[in-house]
Amino acid sequence: MVTVASLIGRRSELETLERVLGSARSGHSEVLVVRGVAGVGKTSLLDECIRAAEDFRVLRAEGIEAESELAFAGLHQLLWPLLGLLDRLPPIQRGALEAAFGNAAGAAGDRFLVAAATLGLLAEAAEESPVLCVVDDVQWVDRASMDALVFAARRLAAEPVAIVLGLREGGAALDHLPALHLGGLARDDARVLLDRAERIPPADRERVLDAADGNPLALLELPRGMNPSELAGGFGLPAAAPLSDQIEEHFMRRAANVPPPAPSKSATPEA
Repeated sequence: MVTVASLIGRRSELETLERVLGSARSGHSEVLVVRGVAGVGKTSLLDECIRAAEDFRVLRAEGIEAESELAFAGLHQLLWPLLGLLDRLPPIQRGALEAAFGNAAGAAGDRFLVAAATLGLLAEAAEESPVLCVVDDVQWVDRASMDALVFAARRLAAEPVAIVLGLREGGAALDHLPALHLGGLARDDARVLLDRAERIPPADRERVLDAADGNPLALLELPRGMNPSELAGGFGLPAAAPLSDQIEEHFMRRAANVPPPAPSKSATPEA
């Protein structure tokens, strides 16, 4: 068994993930929502969880804003590797899931039957090996998919299945599920991360630490594109603006200043 690697300042969070995996290995299903603001390290924790689950069958999906209105898009991404087990489901559930995924004629399928099929498919997969379902950016997963997955999560009990969801604060309402609230790094841990990532003058280092407020993405990226006045002024936004909004606004400004790629030779019009 591989244990989760060490992320700076995340020992207790990694131990929580270890317990989730350990419980699933012993035959007791677990679900955990990892919540936090943008850039705080949710995806890094999910990646560490996957690395530790080498004895699991890993199913992974990621919410994409452009697909958030497409019913069952997220479920399609997550369960696609299990479609070879569909024949083990009752025909009515199998038919509903196939219709939802566009693999059979008919409407998109009864949502209860799709949810029941999701539960059944995960249980069947768990007969062969422990299963880890990881879904990142849940705030952008379509509602139909999340309803089916939460339905399954609440009913799995004596199956070796772990479900770990990454959710941006203020996103989907999953308050009824166990949660791990991910905050910023402690000052000493933030300093270690910053020193590993960038060589910057001591005075600027302290300004970066103040501005980032323990947010790992900010610690890694801000020294590469901010001048001293931005560091001192909180990203150029009002001090009351949430840190996640400040970070997002900063990177949007940086992206807007990136020049477009040069046209390829094939795209250059002939004289």
